[in-house]
Amino acid sequence: MPEPAPPSVLDRVVVVGGGLAGTRAVQELRAQGHRGRVVLVGAERHRPYDRPPLSKDLLAGRTDDTTLDVDWDALDVDLRLGVRATGLRPGMLETDAGDLEHDGLVLAVGAEPRRLPGVDDAHVHLLRTVDDARRLRAELRPGARVVVVGAGWVGAEVATAAAAAGCRTTVVEAATAPLEGALGAEAGGHTVSWYAAAGVDLRLSSAVAALGADGVTLADGTILPADVVVVGIGARPSTDWLAGTGLLRTDGGSVAVDEHLAASPGVVAVGDCSAWRSRRFGTRLHVEHWDDALQAPAVAAATLLGRDAVHDPVPYFWSDQLGHVVQFTGYHRGADLVVERGDPTGAEGWSLCWLREGRLVAVLAVDRPRDLLQARRAVAAGASPDLDRLADPAVPLKSA
Repeated sequence: MPEPAPPSVLDRVVVVGGGLAGTRAVQELRAQGHRGRVVLVGAERHRPYDRPPLSKDLLAGRTDDTTLDVDWDALDVDLRLGVRATGLRPGMLETDAGDLEHDGLVLAVGAEPRRLPGVDDAHVHLLRTVDDARRLRAELRPGARVVVVGAGWVGAEVATAAAAAGCRTTVVEAATAPLEGALGAEAGGHTVSWYAAAGVDLRLSSAVAALGADGVTLADGTILPADVVVVGIGARPSTDWLAGTGLLRTDGGSVAVDEHLAASPGVVAVGDCSAWRSRRFGTRLHVEHWDDALQAPAVAAATLLGRDAVHDPVPYFWSDQLGHVVQFTGYHRGADLVVERGDPTGAEGWSLCWLREGRLVAVLAVDRPRDLLQARRAVAAGASPDLDRLADPAVPLKSA
């Protein structure tokens, strides 16, 4: 963490977004010396809370509250909860509760679930907020027929919770393998057997034609009766209100920032809504994961306060699904070689390692947490492992 700065010259910083990224931005601003006003604007009326446990612990009934443990009074923050940003012009944030002047702005508005066209939301569950999770949990009763649309990270975790609750669970995926969009068909294909082992009916290459009160109709005419329908087909940045500002990328709607997380003078963006220029991987990265929301605000705050800080982490995320701990680190797109460590069809843990021009660039570790920890360090160091040793699961990854 940077050393605290002298009191900043900023008079009022407005943070837009009441999640982890927005909370961490407030904490970092204070830790790094900002003594002016800080206003946090959050669209939800809840105090900021953690989202990853929603599809894990909260759905499973292990907790009902994921509120972040923050002393807002000590941080001297003006919390504006239940207030939605509606527009932006130089030095002014427009909201549905009036305009807010600022001389520093942090965009931490996160993302929102993608929706299927023409869907009546009264009969369909989405999972993004704590209220979404509580409503869905109440429906996961033994014997309930649950159809989950999407076999990505959220879909797999919802299916896990539903199956554990005794629901008759079906997962429908348009792609040829689970997690195909995130990891590719080969890697995602290794998870297919997990569904049957957990008692979940997985339907691959199955597009959805319609959703209704009685169930899901597939493109081939198959009707899947359902008491509960959950759509988990990914998320998109919550940035429609920034249209016309020149801050958004055209290929997904995220806020384009540089390696300092600056979008424009006096404006920074962090978390799920941002896409930063990575020096390490030579491309722009859009990473919708908890670890980035935790780490990026330190650089964003430093940038607002006039420091020269660079955000260039090795991305990391994890998922607990269908009896397995799945962890990933790095950036695998553009890799020219994939090496397996262990047998994905066996009972022991295994890993997949992506390399580009001989350098390790990404690792997927399934039930092998030590591989993941060592891989993150190796990717950060630009390691070039010996391929034979890398493929041997008995050899520590750090020694490959």
